[in-house]
Amino acid sequence: MYIAHEGLNVTENSAVPFPSVFAAFEASVRSGPDKVALVFEDQSLSYRELLQKIENTARHFQLRNIGKGDTVAAFAQNRPELLYSYYAAAKLGAVFVPLNPNLTQSEVQYSFTHSNAKLLFHDDIVADVARSAVPPETLVSMSDLADELPATDISSASVEPDDDFLVIYTSGTTGAPKAIILDHRAQVNCPIALSRMWGVTSSDRTVVALPLGYLYGLSTAAAAVLQAGGAAVILRRFHPRDVLEALVNQNATVFHGVPTMFSMMLEYCEQRDLSFDLSGMRKLICAGAPLSEEMARRFEGKFSKALENYYALTECTPVFGRYFDDTQTLPPGSIGRAAPGAIVKVLRADGSECGIEEDGELLVRAAATMKRYLKNPEMTDASLSDGLFRTGDLVKQDANGFFYITGRIKEIIIRGGANISPSEVEKALIAHPGVQDAAVIGVADRIFGEVPIAIVVRRHGSDVSQEELIAHVETLLSDFKVPRTIFFEAELPQGKTGKTDKKQLKERFEPLLKAS
Repeated sequence: MYIAHEGLNVTENSAVPFPSVFAAFEASVRSGPDKVALVFEDQSLSYRELLQKIENTARHFQLRNIGKGDTVAAFAQNRPELLYSYYAAAKLGAVFVPLNPNLTQSEVQYSFTHSNAKLLFHDDIVADVARSAVPPETLVSMSDLADELPATDISSASVEPDDDFLVIYTSGTTGAPKAIILDHRAQVNCPIALSRMWGVTSSDRTVVALPLGYLYGLSTAAAAVLQAGGAAVILRRFHPRDVLEALVNQNATVFHGVPTMFSMMLEYCEQRDLSFDLSGMRKLICAGAPLSEEMARRFEGKFSKALENYYALTECTPVFGRYFDDTQTLPPGSIGRAAPGAIVKVLRADGSECGIEEDGELLVRAAATMKRYLKNPEMTDASLSDGLFRTGDLVKQDANGFFYITGRIKEIIIRGGANISPSEVEKALIAHPGVQDAAVIGVADRIFGEVPIAIVVRRHGSDVSQEELIAHVETLLSDFKVPRTIFFEAELPQGKTGKTDKKQLKERFEPLLKAS
């Protein structure tokens, strides 16, 4: 077992510095009431003004009979009202359900009904989907939250650290999405751990282009910097130009993204021969999917700023990352060290602990660990072992305490009894100078049971062939890992969180191979 920074106690009954998420936010208000807290388009709010917006939103909630224990959902593109609602729910002791604006009618309907939400707040962009998904009497336009209500007292709720606070629905690549319950303890401790790891302070300005409908954008990016007393710069949605301009024009110091975002930022500048001065950036954090060393190298070469790997899950965060004050060079391929307070085990299939440099399944308890899956005790029991979450990811640790993600148990391709990690093959493909992006999936095979195939996006101006790429991968990997079929696409399909949608790729390309 490896325990990092034991000064942050994350056991179930440990004390937290604030009883609720709202109490933690109030501390930031007291520390700098006139400091800029939130920037959105041409609007800038101080902490004092943001508090007023939150309290006005809480009054709107109360007018609609939302109180302690009630569930309210929000469905919109990124906008300040999502954060007003997040903190208003925290103040009232309500449960908040953020929904990604890219969800379909059936997905919204499922999440709303499954979470027992009483109301769905929505913006104009998703209004048609919202109206088709839930009963009309449960719909409230977010524009209504702009109405100033009389500054009456807000009924104070006794909110405890272990009270349910967030219901987060995963992207659900197979079957119904999972609904993850996080309490106030988790959402107070998570920003503390992130701030200790990344050195986040009141001087930081974080640009948020990730969807606030998911934990990475809502909690890791936005709420963490606000709890530290810094500023959150909210963009409606991701576009490479908008993000790069915001990083420069807003004097940003921190940005969070998934690999696809950074790849698109790089490609946008390369194709147009553009340059952006990112010298003021302190942290460019990449998570959500494996970051290839080739793409990271090219990004740093273009912008003179390194991308930093970060690993977490919706169920458990933060887990691994690079500490801001770590003087030791991050080894190639490493995801970093265990996050503050994280309790980590790497286990063999028989449950025994792995040794140094030995692959095994990662089990972890972190600052923010889920309480349970909503309405699914069987899945909860299967996912937790002695208080640690079973990630399903394969990990190894070196002698210096650095960790490496080596694959995912469910994504492992088994070719004739031999295991192949898709991420390993993807890294080999992307190492070719003619490749922009790549995805590797397993498809059924009559002889070997399953074989890897690759879907590749060429770099602008590249005409690299299948034969060239196969020869390239053969120099890097064992023969059985080399994909013998490669398809070329203009882009890879993205899921709602920005990750490559491998389910869609498998559904599209496996029938082509069967027909050939």
